[in-house]
Amino acid sequence: MGFQRSIVVPRNFRLLEELERGEKGIGDGSVSYGMDDDADDIFMRSWTGTIIGPSNSTHDGRIYQLKLFCDKDYPDKPPNVRFHSKINMACVNQQTGVVEPRLFSLLGKWKREYTMEDILVELKKEMTLPHNKKLNQAAEGSRF
Repeated sequence: MGFQRSIVVPRNFRLLEELERGEKGIGDGSVSYGMDDDADDIFMRSWTGTIIGPSNSTHDGRIYQLKLFCDKDYPDKPPNVRFHSKINMACVNQQTGVVEPRLFSLLGKWKREYTMEDILVELKKEMTLPHNKKLNQAAEGSRF
């Protein structure tokens, strides 16, 4: 009776769960995600995320597109996250748009229970932090 067995949800079930949640919309609708339209992606690796910039910041009302790539070791390892839309944030490589795990703690200290939703919500919060909130941004619609 005293021991508990933790159940590890298989990768595909986990991704299907995330897909369903992403399609329903998250919270206030300012963050969303779903699979890319690649019909050949049977491993569900390529995802697209969207963040609408938070108010009272230089990101206010801007729409940011991201790519999330969940390799075969997801969710044990974090996805690769890259902004497609140009954004100036401390945790984003300004040449490539890649969110740097060493500068974004959710990726750097990844836990299996974290989700793509968590990543997008945290990135949106990151936009409101004092060191990111007022950074000059490229013209809206600019791409990496």
